[in-house]
Amino acid sequence: MTTPYEIADLAFDRVDTDTTAARWHFIWAHGWGQNRDALKPIAQSLLSFGTHDFLDFPGFGASPRPDSAWTTADYADLAARWLAANGTGHPVVWVGHSFGCRVGIQLAARHPARLDRMMLIAAAGLPRHRSPLQRAKFKGRVYGYKALKRLAPLAGVSQDQLREKFGSADYKAAGAMRDILVKVVNEDLTHEAERISCPVYLIYGARDAETPPEIGQRLASLIATSKIDVIDGLDHYTVLGEGRHQVTKRLKSFLGA
Repeated sequence: MTTPYEIADLAFDRVDTDTTAARWHFIWAHGWGQNRDALKPIAQSLLSFGTHDFLDFPGFGASPRPDSAWTTADYADLAARWLAANGTGHPVVWVGHSFGCRVGIQLAARHPARLDRMMLIAAAGLPRHRSPLQRAKFKGRVYGYKALKRLAPLAGVSQDQLREKFGSADYKAAGAMRDILVKVVNEDLTHEAERISCPVYLIYGARDAETPPEIGQRLASLIATSKIDVIDGLDHYTVLGEGRHQVTKRLKSFLGA
């Protein structure tokens, strides 16, 4: 951990079923810019399966921001401490979306004893493959931004104006979390993925432009215990909305239900 962070500061909602059939402990891990409510629609048809914890990662929802620029390893280490203090004794299933998948990959690699299974929805964590033309355009934007950033004071252009022109939607909206976002999106979790030993189910929408299915194919080749499904007609966010029934059907199958 780069900074102290009290596990008591991590906001979460717990739904605990009292049935003899309940045998799983679900951790629902939201994406960037979201909060603990994001995955609740998917969880609704699974409530009888066990205990469900919906987390607000530090800096999102009701959880305070870390006081330094964390990496996903820091988030994973906190999650491991939190699980040690809030475990139920049942096998742990980590269900993550996007950023929540990055943290899950780190958690499974760094603290394998804390997880039993993972379902990763629209998982990020590997550099995107771009065509030569796409790489040229991307580098052009980066160099253009850096050049204009140096000239901005002379031209009377503010940093906010530059960010509005060159930044991604997440970057523009990141605010006080911008330094963490920059670290997170530049991470390459190849080696962490190779160290995962628990069963992993990767789910992608075929129309996902934020985390394209090709990332999932590469993750599946790195994680020896994984399988992958690509669902037609869904993108990065509709996989949580209109596609939630298809996701829960696959999760139930993954758990042997």
